Amino acid sequence: MARKSSPDDLLAPLTLAVGQEDLLLDRAVREVIVAARAADADTDVRDLAPGVLQPGTLAELTSPSLFAERKVVIVRDAHDLGADTIKDVKAYLDAPAEEITLVLLHAGGAKGKALLDAARKAGAREVACPKMTKPADRLAFVRSEFRTLGRSATPEATQTLVDAIGSDLRELASAAAQLVADVEGTIDEAVVTRYYTGRAEATGFEVADFAVTGRTAEALERLRWALSVGQPLPGITFALASGVRAIGKLASAPRGANPGQLARDLGMPPWKIDRVRQQMRGWTGDGVSAALRAVAEADAAVKGGSADPAYALEKAVVAVARAARDRS
Repeated sequence: MARKSSPDDLLAPLTLAVGQEDLLLDRAVREVIVAARAADADTDVRDLAPGVLQPGTLAELTSPSLFAERKVVIVRDAHDLGADTIKDVKAYLDAPAEEITLVLLHAGGAKGKALLDAARKAGAREVACPKMTKPADRLAFVRSEFRTLGRSATPEATQTLVDAIGSDLRELASAAAQLVADVEGTIDEAVVTRYYTGRAEATGFEVADFAVTGRTAEALERLRWALSVGQPLPGITFALASGVRAIGKLASAPRGANPGQLARDLGMPPWKIDRVRQQMRGWTGDGVSAALRAVAEADAAVKGGSADPAYALEKAVVAVARAARDRS
């Protein structure tokens, strides 16, 4: 496999996704899986954390099958693999199995560099998944999202969206997709402002702030006010989802970490780290999951899945507030 695989060859024997941007890593994996299942609907997908891939495991997963089935084997955090397992992977790269696509996710730093070099030498199809720390990179990302979704947005609209959402690529991608789904024609600054900044941001995010701190009555009051003045309903579900996801992300971060480092790792401004820390008291992992499900149901309702989207939003607000108070 010494010949370099084409970037467009999603079924290349080896795909190497390099970087630390979770959204881009997940997309790189998803593209391969979609292509494999398009070629064979019965493709077997094995998604492995480093601790799961022990010496001998890869050989077992890639051994010939009686049914010659297509298989995708995904190895996450490949930079954390042990020395013996790295030997197994290198040996496999010398003679990859037919009908099998190996996907290695690697942070790209010095740790595990020998495996990174070996994969490149073997001709891996490489996908860059870098953290986007520069504002210009985030602007380019949003422009690309709109192009991929088949829509155009003015430069002012793109800048306004980045200013309103921040550096979290998942949030930016979600916001771009939501605008494309809800708005016809070219997306301009006025539309983005209406959905995500100024008055819209204040009401939607005020509802979310009250809900994630368990203040049901205040959250419902702000929600009803937002509805009465015609705030876009998807903007409110977006704010609720953003609030809950921020709590989930911070809850899973290392305890005692420096706020500045957390801000860089989680894509939040430092002031938001302090704010979310105050909001997350009373939350549990199960509560975050339940709240996200409730918000997802409300989002589907406001996009045409319910005859009474306002009621669906009220249910979501109550569910989020209840989850915030669940200390069990």
